[in-house]
Amino acid sequence: MSTLWKSRYAQRTLGVKSSAIRELLKVTQKPEIISFGGGLPAPDVFPVKRFEEACHKVLTEHGAEALQYSATEGYQPLREMIAHNLARYGIVASAENVLITSGSQQALDLIGKLLINRGDRVLVEAPTYLGALQAFNVYGAQYVSVPVDDDGLLTDQLDPSLRAGPKFMYVLPNFQNPAGVTLSEGRRHQLILLADKYGIPIIEDDPYGQLRYEGQHISPLVVLDRENLRRDNGFTLGNVIYLSTFSKTLAPGIRLAWIVAPEDVISKLVQLKQAADLHTSTFNQYVAYEVARDGFLDQHVKLIRQVYRERRDAMLNALHEYFPPEVTWTHPQGGLFLWVNMPEGNDSQTLLTAALAENVAFVPGGPFYANNGHEGGHHMRLNFSYCQPDVIHEGIRRLSVAVKMQLRGSHHPSSVGQ
Repeated sequence: MSTLWKSRYAQRTLGVKSSAIRELLKVTQKPEIISFGGGLPAPDVFPVKRFEEACHKVLTEHGAEALQYSATEGYQPLREMIAHNLARYGIVASAENVLITSGSQQALDLIGKLLINRGDRVLVEAPTYLGALQAFNVYGAQYVSVPVDDDGLLTDQLDPSLRAGPKFMYVLPNFQNPAGVTLSEGRRHQLILLADKYGIPIIEDDPYGQLRYEGQHISPLVVLDRENLRRDNGFTLGNVIYLSTFSKTLAPGIRLAWIVAPEDVISKLVQLKQAADLHTSTFNQYVAYEVARDGFLDQHVKLIRQVYRERRDAMLNALHEYFPPEVTWTHPQGGLFLWVNMPEGNDSQTLLTAALAENVAFVPGGPFYANNGHEGGHHMRLNFSYCQPDVIHEGIRRLSVAVKMQLRGSHHPSSVGQ
């Protein structure tokens, strides 16, 4: 590395680290490795033909506009469609409340840029989404962490953390990444009331909300905020900013997500986005609108649910078949992930080395914890959406070899399972 350039890096870069998941993906490119590491949607459910038709239509009918610069807020018909679709979940918003971003990661970066001064505290779940920690770390965030259990964030432990004065709370209520747990309805009401009591806003990140495979839909926090506190019919007085994405329902490669917030917040975010990239890809927005319109997205989500439910069940069944009884895991009602708990004293980073020797990969739990990851040492995140059921079965069998070896205290993975 050039010492000339290194000496000129801004101070904000000192705490920036590579994503543990992105680094792991480099290792798992080998075809012999079965990877449960990335949060990858299944490529076999991408609507490729529909995208092909949409691209042709956009270029034929709107080519000049789609290839031109556009408004920072986003393509108006797409924003209107998002607002219309949100209404079915009780979220009252207009297009003016919607900002299109270049993927959820840009949404998180803009939120960090808008709200965080160096040293500000942010309340997060323990564990929480690694990408959010990466985005907020750049702006010098400090963290107050509150644990989760099978019903999500432990709201009865929130009071002391809220008295510490966090700038905002960052919460993933549905099929949380990485734990796969869902915040119960009772805890959602409690969270909203506590947020109001202490005057602390909530960032509700909901990339997986449409991917429910069992159980009943639970109202988003942004809806409960309005209903519980008798706010007006829109976002004017709302205490919740809502984020979601097309990455899990259409395709991650189009890099399209959105922020739903009060109009004055959207205006400020627009200014920050102008400085970042002027606007999200015009062409991608036109194409996504054409793909999703006329009810296609609703039908396609039904297909995704069917495929992912089968894969989730395949992983749960394989875990029951192969894993020893002292290891436990979550039972996600939707989403892409489940969370495995090893007995205390085990180290998932060491386990990963043994797992790679068995040609299987996962993400160790440590990086999903805000404060140095010490709590996550005996956890691991498994993704079930990407692999076919038979591959999942074989991958869990391989992983069980490494798990059993570690539980026995062995340090010779090559001698196991031969």
